[in-house]
Amino acid sequence: MVEISRELKCQCGSVSMTTAGNSIICAECLCTDCQNGGEFLQKREGAPNILDKNGATKFVLYRKDKIAFHGSLENIKSYYLTKSSKTQRVIASCCNTPMFLEFKGGHWLNIYALLWPEKAKPTSEVRTMTHSRREGVVLTNDIPNLKTHNVSFYTKLFSAWISMRFRSPKLDFVTGEIDD
Repeated sequence: MVEISRELKCQCGSVSMTTAGNSIICAECLCTDCQNGGEFLQKREGAPNILDKNGATKFVLYRKDKIAFHGSLENIKSYYLTKSSKTQRVIASCCNTPMFLEFKGGHWLNIYALLWPEKAKPTSEVRTMTHSRREGVVLTNDIPNLKTHNVSFYTKLFSAWISMRFRSPKLDFVTGEIDD
């Protein structure tokens, strides 16, 4: 769990977000969508690597009401894997920095952990969706390797939603999509 407030910026500094308070959880996701989305986004010009050596994307989950966005928000653009996707991956298009992933209707954001400075990078608490890992990937046992998600994961998300009085703030500033 990340326990301090922090300003996180895109690579060029034009877009930033400030987190307040504790994160919900820090997780590495190995689902097929995160692998495919990560591959697509990290191929964009100047984009940082998203996927680790296992093909996982590391996220720090925060309540939406604990995040404030600043700067050139017109540079915030979304990417959907398919037209029917329930998730949007959001980048700062000025420098192709992945910023967060949002689940449609969700009360939290999955912030890309790559935004944290190396010395302050949150420690992963769990790996999820390991049943989707690529063939030949052998995971270490340093943290739980969940085939999908567990009760503890969902309890943390639900507890955060209760704290928000079952609200799910909209992100009205995400107005455009990136070009393929």
